[in-house]
Amino acid sequence: MSNQPNPLLPSEILTPFSEPDISKILETALLTTQEPLALAELKQLFEGEVSSKLLQASLEKLQEKWRDSGIELVNTASGWRFRSKQEMQVFLDRLNPQKPPRYSRAVLETLAIIAYRQPVTRGDIEEIRGVAVSSNILKTLETRGWIEAVGQRNVPGRPSLYATTESFLNDLNLQSLEQLPALDELAALTDLPEPQEQEPPTDSETTEMLESGQAESLQNITSAPSAH
Repeated sequence: MSNQPNPLLPSEILTPFSEPDISKILETALLTTQEPLALAELKQLFEGEVSSKLLQASLEKLQEKWRDSGIELVNTASGWRFRSKQEMQVFLDRLNPQKPPRYSRAVLETLAIIAYRQPVTRGDIEEIRGVAVSSNILKTLETRGWIEAVGQRNVPGRPSLYATTESFLNDLNLQSLEQLPALDELAALTDLPEPQEQEPPTDSETTEMLESGQAESLQNITSAPSAH
Protein backbone atom coordinates (compact mmCIF):
# COMPACT_ATOMS: atom_id res chain seq x y z
CA MET A 1 0.00 0.00 0.00
CA SER A 2 1.35 3.39 -0.96
CA ASN A 3 2.14 5.91 1.76
CA GLN A 4 1.89 8.84 -0.63
CA PRO A 5 -0.57 11.55 0.53
CA ASN A 6 -3.83 11.89 -1.33
CA PRO A 7 -3.62 14.46 -4.14
CA LEU A 8 -5.29 17.77 -3.48
CA LEU A 9 -8.63 18.34 -5.16
CA PRO A 10 -9.10 21.44 -7.33
CA SER A 11 -11.39 22.95 -4.68
CA GLU A 12 -8.57 22.59 -2.16
CA ILE A 13 -5.97 24.47 -4.14
CA LEU A 14 -8.02 27.39 -5.49
CA THR A 15 -6.61 30.21 -3.41
CA PRO A 16 -5.33 33.77 -3.97
CA PHE A 17 -2.03 32.63 -2.45
CA SER A 18 0.56 30.74 -4.46
CA GLU A 19 2.20 27.69 -2.89
CA PRO A 20 5.56 29.49 -2.52
CA ASP A 21 3.76 32.37 -0.77
CA ILE A 22 1.97 29.99 1.58
CA SER A 23 5.23 28.31 2.45
CA LYS A 24 6.99 31.64 3.02
CA ILE A 25 4.20 32.96 5.28
CA LEU A 26 4.06 29.75 7.32
CA GLU A 27 7.83 29.67 7.66
CA THR A 28 7.95 33.29 8.84
CA ALA A 29 5.17 32.84 11.39
CA LEU A 30 6.64 29.64 12.82
CA LEU A 31 10.18 31.00 13.02
CA THR A 32 9.11 34.15 14.84
CA THR A 33 6.83 32.67 17.50
CA GLN A 34 7.87 30.94 20.69
CA GLU A 35 4.72 28.88 21.14
CA PRO A 36 3.41 26.08 18.92
CA LEU A 37 0.76 27.17 16.42
CA ALA A 38 -2.24 24.95 15.80
CA LEU A 39 -3.59 24.47 12.29
CA ALA A 40 -6.59 26.68 13.11
CA GLU A 41 -4.24 29.50 14.13
CA LEU A 42 -2.17 29.09 10.98
CA LYS A 43 -5.33 29.37 8.88
CA GLN A 44 -5.87 32.83 10.37
CA LEU A 45 -2.73 33.94 8.53
CA PHE A 46 -4.68 33.55 5.29
CA GLU A 47 -8.08 34.70 6.60
CA GLY A 48 -9.50 31.25 5.92
CA GLU A 49 -8.72 31.36 2.20
CA VAL A 50 -6.35 28.36 2.37
CA SER A 51 -7.74 24.89 3.11
CA SER A 52 -6.53 22.77 5.99
CA LYS A 53 -5.35 20.11 3.56
CA LEU A 54 -3.25 22.59 1.59
CA LEU A 55 -1.80 23.96 4.82
CA GLN A 56 -0.93 20.44 5.95
CA ALA A 57 0.76 19.71 2.63
CA SER A 58 2.74 22.97 2.83
CA LEU A 59 3.85 22.18 6.39
CA GLU A 60 5.07 18.76 5.34
CA LYS A 61 7.07 20.35 2.52
CA LEU A 62 8.58 22.75 5.05
CA GLN A 63 9.55 19.79 7.20
CA GLU A 64 11.39 18.29 4.26
CA LYS A 65 13.06 21.59 3.41
CA TRP A 66 14.59 21.86 6.89
CA ARG A 67 15.33 18.16 7.34
CA ASP A 68 19.10 18.44 6.83
CA SER A 69 19.58 21.66 8.81
CA GLY A 70 20.28 22.25 12.48
CA ILE A 71 16.64 22.96 13.25
CA GLU A 72 13.51 21.00 12.47
CA LEU A 73 9.78 21.58 12.15
CA VAL A 74 7.80 19.34 14.51
CA ASN A 75 4.11 18.78 15.18
CA THR A 76 3.31 18.69 18.90
CA ALA A 77 0.12 18.37 20.92
CA SER A 78 -0.40 22.16 20.74
CA GLY A 79 0.58 22.60 17.11
CA TRP A 80 3.56 23.17 14.84
CA ARG A 81 6.85 24.76 15.86
CA PHE A 82 10.52 24.93 14.95
CA ARG A 83 13.10 23.66 17.42
CA SER A 84 16.82 23.04 17.41
CA LYS A 85 17.88 19.46 16.88
CA GLN A 86 19.17 17.63 19.93
CA GLU A 87 22.71 17.36 18.57
CA MET A 88 22.88 21.15 18.23
CA GLN A 89 22.08 21.86 21.87
CA VAL A 90 25.67 21.40 23.02
CA PHE A 91 26.72 24.33 20.80
CA LEU A 92 23.80 26.56 21.80
CA ASP A 93 24.65 26.00 25.46
CA ARG A 94 28.02 27.64 24.86
CA LEU A 95 26.25 30.90 24.00
CA ASN A 96 23.86 30.77 26.93
CA PRO A 97 25.09 28.28 29.53
CA GLN A 98 22.20 27.10 31.66
CA LYS A 99 22.19 24.50 34.35
CA PRO A 100 19.33 22.12 33.57
CA PRO A 101 16.82 21.48 36.33
CA ARG A 102 17.74 18.55 38.53
CA TYR A 103 15.12 16.27 39.98
CA SER A 104 15.26 13.39 42.40
CA ARG A 105 14.71 9.77 41.50
CA ALA A 106 11.38 9.97 43.34
CA VAL A 107 10.20 12.77 41.03
CA LEU A 108 11.20 10.78 37.94
CA GLU A 109 9.38 7.67 39.11
CA THR A 110 6.25 9.64 40.02
CA LEU A 111 6.22 11.37 36.62
CA ALA A 112 6.65 8.05 34.83
CA ILE A 113 3.79 6.44 36.76
CA ILE A 114 1.46 9.34 35.98
CA ALA A 115 2.52 9.41 32.31
CA TYR A 116 2.03 5.69 31.70
CA ARG A 117 -0.84 4.88 34.09
CA GLN A 118 -2.94 8.08 34.09
CA PRO A 119 -5.26 9.14 35.50
CA VAL A 120 -3.99 8.09 38.91
CA THR A 121 -4.44 9.21 42.49
CA ARG A 122 -1.70 9.80 45.01
CA GLY A 123 -2.69 6.47 46.57
CA ASP A 124 -2.24 4.69 43.23
CA ILE A 125 1.27 6.10 42.92
CA GLU A 126 2.11 5.03 46.45
CA GLU A 127 0.81 1.51 45.78
CA ILE A 128 2.97 1.14 42.67
CA ARG A 129 6.10 2.68 44.22
CA GLY A 130 5.68 1.06 47.61
CA VAL A 131 6.48 4.26 49.52
CA ALA A 132 4.64 7.43 50.53
CA VAL A 133 4.57 10.26 48.00
CA SER A 134 5.73 13.62 49.31
CA SER A 135 3.46 16.57 48.56
CA ASN A 136 6.56 18.41 47.34
CA ILE A 137 6.98 15.88 44.53
CA LEU A 138 3.50 16.51 43.11
CA LYS A 139 3.94 20.26 43.61
CA THR A 140 7.25 20.18 41.72
CA LEU A 141 5.64 18.45 38.73
CA GLU A 142 2.63 20.78 38.81
CA THR A 143 4.88 23.85 38.97
CA ARG A 144 6.83 22.59 35.96
CA GLY A 145 3.50 22.31 34.16
CA TRP A 146 3.84 18.58 33.46
CA ILE A 147 0.90 17.29 35.54
CA GLU A 148 -2.44 18.58 36.73
CA ALA A 149 -5.47 17.41 38.69
CA VAL A 150 -8.13 16.39 36.17
CA GLY A 151 -10.88 15.28 38.51
CA GLN A 152 -11.64 13.25 41.59
CA ARG A 153 -12.21 9.53 42.04
CA ASN A 154 -15.70 8.67 43.26
CA VAL A 155 -14.58 6.91 46.44
CA PRO A 156 -14.56 8.01 50.09
CA GLY A 157 -12.33 11.06 50.46
CA ARG A 158 -12.65 11.81 46.71
CA PRO A 159 -8.89 11.88 46.04
CA SER A 160 -7.62 13.96 43.14
CA LEU A 161 -6.81 12.24 39.85
CA TYR A 162 -3.58 13.34 38.19
CA ALA A 163 -2.66 13.27 34.51
CA THR A 164 0.01 14.78 32.31
CA THR A 165 -0.60 18.06 30.52
CA GLU A 166 -0.36 19.30 26.97
CA SER A 167 2.82 21.13 28.03
CA PHE A 168 4.35 17.77 28.95
CA LEU A 169 3.68 16.49 25.43
CA ASN A 170 4.98 19.72 23.91
CA ASP A 171 8.24 19.48 25.86
CA LEU A 172 8.72 15.97 24.47
CA ASN A 173 7.60 17.09 20.97
CA LEU A 174 4.76 14.59 20.97
CA GLN A 175 1.26 14.87 19.56
CA SER A 176 -0.39 12.31 21.84
CA LEU A 177 0.23 9.92 24.71
CA GLU A 178 0.39 7.04 22.24
CA GLN A 179 3.75 8.44 21.11
CA LEU A 180 5.32 8.27 24.57
CA PRO A 181 8.85 6.88 24.40
CA ALA A 182 10.12 3.76 26.11
CA LEU A 183 10.59 4.28 29.82
CA ASP A 184 14.37 4.15 29.60
CA GLU A 185 14.25 7.16 27.23
CA LEU A 186 12.03 9.30 29.45
CA ALA A 187 14.82 10.66 31.65
CA ALA A 188 16.87 11.91 28.70
CA LEU A 189 13.89 13.48 26.94
CA THR A 190 12.72 15.37 30.03
CA ASP A 191 16.20 16.53 31.13
CA LEU A 192 15.92 14.41 34.26
CA PRO A 193 19.01 12.73 35.72
CA GLU A 194 19.51 9.03 35.21
CA PRO A 195 18.63 7.03 38.34
CA GLN A 196 22.22 5.93 38.94
CA GLU A 197 23.54 9.48 39.19
CA GLN A 198 24.42 10.51 42.71
CA GLU A 199 22.73 13.70 43.88
CA PRO A 200 22.02 15.29 47.24
CA PRO A 201 18.51 14.11 48.25
CA THR A 202 15.86 16.78 47.80
CA ASP A 203 13.42 15.49 50.42
CA SER A 204 13.10 12.97 53.20
CA GLU A 205 11.36 10.48 50.93
CA THR A 206 14.31 10.35 48.54
CA THR A 207 16.62 9.63 51.45
CA GLU A 208 14.34 6.83 52.65
CA MET A 209 14.14 5.31 49.18
CA LEU A 210 17.87 5.28 48.56
CA GLU A 211 18.69 3.95 52.03
CA SER A 212 16.01 1.25 52.13
CA GLY A 213 16.37 0.13 48.53
CA GLN A 214 12.62 0.33 47.98
CA ALA A 215 12.85 2.34 44.74
CA GLU A 216 10.95 0.61 41.96
CA SER A 217 12.62 0.03 38.60
CA LEU A 218 11.04 2.23 35.91
CA GLN A 219 10.80 -0.86 33.74
CA ASN A 220 8.22 -2.34 36.14
CA ILE A 221 5.80 0.56 35.91
CA THR A 222 3.98 -0.50 32.76
CA SER A 223 3.55 -4.03 34.06
CA ALA A 224 2.11 -2.92 37.38
CA PRO A 225 -1.65 -3.55 37.79
CA SER A 226 -3.85 -0.60 36.99
CA ALA A 227 -5.17 1.14 40.04
CA HIS A 228 -8.62 2.50 39.34
